Parts: sequence; structure tokens; C-alpha cells
Amino acid sequence: MAIPEIFQKTAEDGRAAMIIYVTAGDPSLAATVDMTAALAEAGADIVELGIPYSDPIADGPIIQAAGQRALRAGTTVAGVLEAARQIKENTGLPLVVMTCYNPILQFGPEKFATRAAEVGISGVLVSDLPPEESEEWCALAAREGLETIFLVAPTTEPERMALACRLSTGFVYVVSRPGTTGVREDLPEDLTSLVERLRGLTDKPLAVGFGLSNPEQVAVVARVADGAIVGSAVVRMIGEKCADRAEVAGFVQALAEATRR
Repeated sequence: MAIPEIFQKTAEDGRAAMIIYVTAGDPSLAATVDMTAALAEAGADIVELGIPYSDPIADGPIIQAAGQRALRAGTTVAGVLEAARQIKENTGLPLVVMTCYNPILQFGPEKFATRAAEVGISGVLVSDLPPEESEEWCALAAREGLETIFLVAPTTEPERMALACRLSTGFVYVVSRPGTTGVREDLPEDLTSLVERLRGLTDKPLAVGFGLSNPEQVAVVARVADGAIVGSAVVRMIGEKCADRAEVAGFVQALAEATRR
């Protein structure tokens, strides 16, 4: 099922889409494949696979640490794409790859787009690729049927915000607050106004991330946006706390239940 269809289905069900981010390869790619099956069973609608990179731009300390663990475990771009193939075969979940552009550049953009499509990736989010410089990548993605996703933050300039909305074909990733990813105790007060502002620019689905860490926050986001993205809280459970499959699944199930409006 294509990403826009996922958002259409969840809207018809009276809920927001539940999107879960995991760092691929932490603690191993085999563990990522296994854990993602648990996420699917727990109610995740889309899973973002983060490709670990030595010099990330938007990652906070939790995801940076997970990326370092994954790199030490020998995780590569080719390995992540192969894991994605296995996940897709096992679960059928729509998968989004989140990465900086350098790993794509080193792998070869054309080769990456082709291989991503072959293994069943639905969309790609390149966190440090400015929309003004994305023409070549967007063309490659469109050729291979990959959805493009761009980040929009409260501090994004109006012209760039409009362009990011126009170039996003899967959904617009709404960064809830300036800064990096991470667990936060509360949501910014101007989140609703940011989402409303974006509604005036696009009819694409809007999914909010950066800082969401519990069901209460997901419930707030579900009332104003089309999707809620939780990353650091799940990554921390998998990595720092070494939570087992059932514990992570239980947490994600509680998050998914909170998406009902």
C-alpha cells in the first residue's frame, strides 16, 4: 500500500497514522528485522529505517548513540536495504528510509534509488538535502516510484516551506520544534498554529515528529495532524534499556491506541 493510501485509510478509521522510527542495525540488522515485525503487530502503520551515519545533522544524542552502535556492528547501506527487503517480505509494512545525503552519494544516487525500489521501500527522507537542491534526487525517486518526504520546521522560511510541501509526495514531516531529535516532556504551544499554517500550503498528509515520547503527546498530535512520529523513545528502549521484543511492542501498542481521535 502506498504511503498516501495509508493516511487515507487511517483517516477513514478516525485516527492518525502511527509512524515509528528505528535505527537500522542497532543492535544488529537481524534484530532490526525481528523488532520491526513486532512493531507491525503492535499497530505501527509505517516504519522509518534510519541509516546510521558518522556525522548526522538532525539526530539527538539517543539516535546518535544508536547510530554509532550500528556502525560498530558493521551496518552498511547495502545491509540496511537487504534488511528492508526481509522486513517487507515478512510484514508488508510501508517502509521509509531516513538518511543524510552522504550515504546515498557514496552508494550512488541512481543505484540507491533503484535498489530501494527493488526491495520495497515506499519513501525516502533525506534530512540534510535542501529542497532547493533536490531536483536531481526527486527525479530519480519519481522514476523509481519512491515517495519523497521533506522536513518543515517552525523556523523554516516561507518560500522553503512552500517548496518542501510541493516536493513532498508521501507526507510532509513536521518538525515540532527547532533543534535535534530527542525525548521531550511537553509539546510546543505553537504546534497547532504551525500545522494550520501548513494546511494552507498543501493538501499532503502532515506527520509530526521530534520530541514525541508518550501516548499523551501522541493523542495531542492526533487531534491536529495526520500522523505522529515517535523515534528516540523507541530507539532508547531498544538500545540503552535493551528492552525485549514484547516490552517494545507493548509501548508501541499504547502509542498506536492513542492515535484514535
